[in-house]
Amino acid sequence: MQELFVFTNEEKSELRTLLCELRKSVEGKFFGNEYKLVKESIANAIRQGRITRDRLGFNPIILDLKTALLVGQEIGFQHEIMISIMLNRCVQADTSVIEGIKDELGENAVKILDNLAQINSIYAKSPTIETENFRNLLLSFTNDMRVILIMIASRLVMLRSLFGSDNEDARRMIAREASKLYIPLAHKLGFYKLKSEMEDLALRYTETEIYAELSRKLEETAASREDYIASFIKPIEKQLKMQPHLKYRIKGRTKSINSIWQKMKKQQRPFEQIYDLFAIRIIIDSEPQNEKSECWHVYSIVADMYTPNPHRLRDWLSVPKSNGYESLHTTVMGPEGRWVEVQIRTERMDAVAEHGLAAHWRYKGIKSEKGLDNLLASIRDTLENLGEEEASDNKFKMELYKDEIFIFTPKGDLYRLAKGATILDFAFSIHTGLGCKCTGALVNGRNVPIRHVLNNGDQVEIITSNSQTPKQAWLSIAQTGRARSKIRQALKEISSRQADMGREAVIRKLKNHKIEFDESIMDHLIRKMGFKRLSDFFQNVAEGNIDIADILKRYQALLNPESEQGDQTRSADEFTYKQEDENKGGKDVLVIERNLKGVDYKLSKCCAPIFGDDIFGFVTINGGISIHRKDCTNAKQLIERYPYRVIEARWSDVDNHGTLFPVTLRIVGHDDIGIVTNITSVINQEKDVMMRGINIESHDTLFSGTLSLMINDKLKLNKLIAKIEGIKGVKQVKRG
Repeated sequence: MQELFVFTNEEKSELRTLLCELRKSVEGKFFGNEYKLVKESIANAIRQGRITRDRLGFNPIILDLKTALLVGQEIGFQHEIMISIMLNRCVQADTSVIEGIKDELGENAVKILDNLAQINSIYAKSPTIETENFRNLLLSFTNDMRVILIMIASRLVMLRSLFGSDNEDARRMIAREASKLYIPLAHKLGFYKLKSEMEDLALRYTETEIYAELSRKLEETAASREDYIASFIKPIEKQLKMQPHLKYRIKGRTKSINSIWQKMKKQQRPFEQIYDLFAIRIIIDSEPQNEKSECWHVYSIVADMYTPNPHRLRDWLSVPKSNGYESLHTTVMGPEGRWVEVQIRTERMDAVAEHGLAAHWRYKGIKSEKGLDNLLASIRDTLENLGEEEASDNKFKMELYKDEIFIFTPKGDLYRLAKGATILDFAFSIHTGLGCKCTGALVNGRNVPIRHVLNNGDQVEIITSNSQTPKQAWLSIAQTGRARSKIRQALKEISSRQADMGREAVIRKLKNHKIEFDESIMDHLIRKMGFKRLSDFFQNVAEGNIDIADILKRYQALLNPESEQGDQTRSADEFTYKQEDENKGGKDVLVIERNLKGVDYKLSKCCAPIFGDDIFGFVTINGGISIHRKDCTNAKQLIERYPYRVIEARWSDVDNHGTLFPVTLRIVGHDDIGIVTNITSVINQEKDVMMRGINIESHDTLFSGTLSLMINDKLKLNKLIAKIEGIKGVKQVKRG
């Protein structure tokens, strides 16, 4: 049992003040038994040591009362919200408390407490609460939007309370958390007043010196600023008084310290050169049907007196912001050549601007639970950015993230996945190697198979085995495109490795029988056996689907007919070539030209030689000649193993114009917009060059691919490669 905390005299005084204020606010909304229940639950929790001071030494009871008052000021003092806030600390210490008081609480209060308990459990799972994914998880996990409001208010109360703490690290941590998580939520809901205060407090704790300096300068210039605001307002007010139908009020306000600091950074100017430090707000008491026309009428009066900046007009009257904000903003040139922002809105719009959408209903007055339901449904719609309300739905279920789920790792890292994702999807989202070895997982401590479908907020630990490999059936288990792509890639790599193993097994078997492996004979053999690709054939060998002894027998059968008829594999000496001139050494050389007749030759596909390449000929097993580049990847092996089948060759000196040769270029570069268009444009501008195809794939910020071309000689090809390499964003161009 933890040590009990004791209220200090100062805390007792503060507690009495808060309770008095809260009683007045909720008068008529609390029933006697509810008040007694809250009081007894808190007292019991304190006596049992379940409620203690937090790690910063703050009194949790006082923090909760302040939170309840703040929430009440924003959306009204609804009794179920007040009860939930004050009992949350008891439930947080022991969730079984809900069961004991369930029958005595209203249904809404129980739902809020359940939701707050779920949020607390999510906090316990993740140390990475400053990420956008964590914010999205909270929104997707929250069934009742009042919980979001309670969270924002609670964090603001904590930021306010940090004035009394000298724990610098805690200040910075809580301030950063507010900046990443709660300030964006407050902005999205339109709670600009709360958002502005949290921003200033966060800046105060994270940039202490900057905050202190700006505060000092604002205080020093306060008097002159107030004089300027008064002089600016005076002529406007004079003109407005001449409009008897207008009821209005004018107020000037200095921008928040955080807003000024952001403007200084954006404009890269010192404080003294930031002139629009304040804004003038003209608030009209207008009937709903006259709101827009009267706002524009006031704008015309201001614009007649002070020159407006046409680039700084913001019309949120015609199209309000998604969170309900409505106002007309303009920036005008005031006296002394200083820019002044003028905001024109009605009383209703001002209430919404100050307190968010909740204030819209507070302004009209919420007189029933149905009114509150409408309020919360509207807040939900704002966050979802949907344009329609759901009829007869008082559960306020979030649908913004209905197609997504958020999953925790054991370390608390958070991953976003599509709804319906399985264990396999999660494993591949972390790392390909983890996915390939995945055999199952522990989900919230329970062992599940790879096809188990994950739920929002699950904590998952992947189980692996070194003997596990991807299977074809995994493609039907995986639900995300990323996982399926990784599985296909892994299966392809496995097939490639198996094909290499099968090839090695066949070659080894042939060598054992002193038979040399010949690619062309093997190619002929596999086609007779019904395979279209060598890789498929060798993979079947590796998997044991084809007997190697049978392969040997078939291979020898292809060789035997040639032995009976005499060896038809001719040597280079059997060919008659066009002889070089005596001046060139009198050497026999095969001269390749367009009209060469009497010689069965073809250009090798492995290196695709073109006019101008250094070449040689190789006598194939069928008696024809295959022309290779001397830098062909197969050249060294052919020359060393079959020197008697190698023929000297060169291109004819006769003009080769008109003959086009196929060429493949491999290209790598930055994946910039328009780069493919630039490449094809360069190719299309070349004469005697024809593009046959292009295949480009993107990888993060890079792309790679191939260009298939028809071109007439090596010189033109080299020039074309140089031009493509000169295109901005292209990193490398190589011939295939």
